[in-house]
Amino acid sequence: MPVSRRSFLGLALLSAGVAAGCSGGGPGLPELRLATGLAGGPYGALGDRLAEELRREGQPVRVLRTAASVENLTMMTDGRADVGFALADSADDAVRVRRRPVSALARMYMNYVHLVVAKDSAITSLGGLAGRPVSIGLYGSGTAVTAARVLSVAGLKRSPEVSRLGLEPSIEALREGRIEAFFWSGGVPTPALEALPDIRLVPLEPLVPELRRRYGPVYEHASVPAGAYGGVRAVPTVGTPSYLMCRNSLPDDTAYMITETLFAARDRLQAPSAPGGRLDKRYAIGTGVVSLHPGAARYYRSVYG
Repeated sequence: MPVSRRSFLGLALLSAGVAAGCSGGGPGLPELRLATGLAGGPYGALGDRLAEELRREGQPVRVLRTAASVENLTMMTDGRADVGFALADSADDAVRVRRRPVSALARMYMNYVHLVVAKDSAITSLGGLAGRPVSIGLYGSGTAVTAARVLSVAGLKRSPEVSRLGLEPSIEALREGRIEAFFWSGGVPTPALEALPDIRLVPLEPLVPELRRRYGPVYEHASVPAGAYGGVRAVPTVGTPSYLMCRNSLPDDTAYMITETLFAARDRLQAPSAPGGRLDKRYAIGTGVVSLHPGAARYYRSVYG
């Protein structure tokens, strides 16, 4: 007989060796620290919904607002967070290059690299960024990692004037004319961008082969659907998945419980409308060089038999 999620929570309690002084309240379970992302982006909203589902199962959760991918991976490495979202390229770098003690619970959904300009901008291709003021994303964000790599393979005649702003400050700076373009990596539609009637996306898809050659298969051909932000045509761009990550030392039963809850609640989580957005289990296990946590792997084995 399969064991219930509540039973797994009890097992997680024993595995973690919980002391009476654990934070978070609840029925004596240790508080789970979930690192999410910026306001206006999908990680923040998705993290809030996942936290609510876990609390419904009796698991206390504290949501940590962050700059997203890189900061989340750092916090899981140094013990300030237990679980968090990260873009595949940031996670790949953390595991393969930096040897960080983190692993994956699931490949969640495809993110699309947005290069956003004003609707009437003269910038129609990546080459138009040469010498212009551009935001590549906040320090500690996956967007900044991806944008820096895109620019590194772009072959621009002159380097752009780079600033590092989050999503909302980038939108404000574009409106005020302080920058002429900004990068954002997120699901489609990203709510903060969906509400803007005066933007346009610049195609980036021709860079995918060179990105894959330099950095590996974490980059994919993708297309922002027609009408996503008011445009009448689809915009070909660069795609990279989002992973739900955790620290390696997370107890196996806790990792199993989180992964099980993720899929049991997938309709309520409302992940972005993108490949993997329905949290398909076969899509979820494709995490490349980033190993699945043993507890998550045990969940997928229980599903597949």
